[in-house]
Amino acid sequence: MKWISILCCIGTIFTSSIAQPSYDYSRLQREHLGRGLIAIRENPSTVVLSWRYLSSDPMNEAFDVYRNGKKLNKTPLKKETFYKDSYAGTETVLYTVKALKGNTEANYRLPANAPLGYLDIPLKRPDGGNTPDGRSYFYAPNDASIGDVDGDGEYEIILKWDPSNAHDNSHDGYTGPVIFDCYRLDGTHLWRINLGRNIRAGAHYTQFMVFDLDGDNRAEVVMKTADGTIDGTGKVIGDVKTDYRTRNGRILSGPEYLTVFNGLTGKAMQTIDYIPERGHLTDWGDNRANRSDRFLACVAYLDGVHPSVVMCRGYYTRTVLAAYDWDGKRLGQRWIFDSNTPGNNDYAGQGNHNLRVGDVDGDGCDEIIYGQCTIDHNGKGLYTTRMGHGDAIHLTQFDPSRPGLQVWSCHENRRDGSTYRDAATGEVLYQVKSNQDIGRCMAADIDPTRPGVEMWSWATPGVVDIHGKTVTTNMKNISTNMAVWWDGDLLRELLDKNRVTKYDWKRKTGRVMTVFEGCVSNNGTKATPCLQGDIVGDWREEVLLRTLDNTSLRLYVTTIPTHYRFHTFLEDPVYRISIATQNVGYNQPTQPGFYFGPELRGTLFRGSHIPKREKQ
Repeated sequence: MKWISILCCIGTIFTSSIAQPSYDYSRLQREHLGRGLIAIRENPSTVVLSWRYLSSDPMNEAFDVYRNGKKLNKTPLKKETFYKDSYAGTETVLYTVKALKGNTEANYRLPANAPLGYLDIPLKRPDGGNTPDGRSYFYAPNDASIGDVDGDGEYEIILKWDPSNAHDNSHDGYTGPVIFDCYRLDGTHLWRINLGRNIRAGAHYTQFMVFDLDGDNRAEVVMKTADGTIDGTGKVIGDVKTDYRTRNGRILSGPEYLTVFNGLTGKAMQTIDYIPERGHLTDWGDNRANRSDRFLACVAYLDGVHPSVVMCRGYYTRTVLAAYDWDGKRLGQRWIFDSNTPGNNDYAGQGNHNLRVGDVDGDGCDEIIYGQCTIDHNGKGLYTTRMGHGDAIHLTQFDPSRPGLQVWSCHENRRDGSTYRDAATGEVLYQVKSNQDIGRCMAADIDPTRPGVEMWSWATPGVVDIHGKTVTTNMKNISTNMAVWWDGDLLRELLDKNRVTKYDWKRKTGRVMTVFEGCVSNNGTKATPCLQGDIVGDWREEVLLRTLDNTSLRLYVTTIPTHYRFHTFLEDPVYRISIATQNVGYNQPTQPGFYFGPELRGTLFRGSHIPKREKQ
């Protein structure tokens, strides 16, 4: 199935004119998605409803909307999955959306006195504590992921709580234990996992994968554990009394484990030795675990059918990836890739603080874009550019006229700057060299007058198009951070801290579009949300942020109308996995495995005219 080869827009069925990869996604074992119905109060007199249009729906599916059993729409909704209800009441209301041809329905209960613009998710904040050197710490919500843990077709939130003394690997110091919670969207707390004193807190230590790995329509949670980890049922993994922390708070010895947890209960279902193992610290480049404790993780369809979980260690020097399959009872090792293996030497030192996953060579199986190298689905090296470590990387179909996927990334080597390359071969298509450490780069289709997805970084003269031509040099309100499909058109908006900005392609500058008051971002200067992506509702994306007092999450949902109707991005494997890996290292925005933007033939901006693309 070509996920977006046929689209429904403004009531008209049409075929996209862009070059599409020939991947066959029909074999993939994927999660069962429900309607994702959400109701958000836009203002005191208006409630906005939004729901998913699924690939299993007939192309001409139509919907009816009900409030407390009373039908609201006069004629069936055929052009969008979005509806505004004029309702000024303050009591609890039950909304229902019925699919007419599929004969299905979904319900959502809008709470009494619902807040404006977001869903409030109250949290059970952990108590703080004191480290062995007498310093106190407290907890704040950090990265999050989503998974359907109970099989009802809707997502729950798996949230990481970071202590206030979390450290980068390069810094000494004790940290409090990392804690994970699972919440329903109504704030129901399902379980808590405490990783214990022998797992250090910090962006590079605690990568966690949430995905339905065994095909039972219930997500599992997989992450690195240690002696003293307490699962969601209160059971201790290993020896609770051991303490491997050194006087400077580092963990340089002791056993390391990999655990699969039940997503509904938090119960540890299997624990094995963690691979890649630590071994000798100096094998990774130093003797204080700065290099050896750089972890990454991902999910990938390595056989073209079943999702595997891949745990990774090292990217500055030695690089090791270990792929596992979970059949519901045990973890089976699929393969190990080690840059120390003869013939793999050029793959050392190529990793990023993050990674991407997608079928880059069109063989129906996923590859892992591990920074400046790519590992094939069979655990063999596909290619390496040898451009070294970087902080940010983006994977999608940038060029609507070029088949397949491309990669935009930046480099720290004070030589290679930023590069745009073919994801299948590593061929460099465009490059801006620099003698500076380029720590940030971004990619999003923000200008309808230029072909494909635009790119920018600390090395570029501003925003550039896929041919390297400058789009704008005015970078005011054009962040190099995250992105979100927020308003009603096909261009993407930018997300930075607690605000959304929109590029004004007529004036060649950015403008602030939305500010999420009362919320803050995470991860210091990275300024990222807990999560960003298509979590509920129609094809647009949501933003999950923590409140200033760290007692709640707020899921912000756009209330802007759209006349476009697309299948949810969640059904695209590249996009879905980009949500699963968003918590890994330095968070990166979601991106689909196909071009999405105003280049799609037959689409129109709501209320405006798309200008002609510039001739190249």
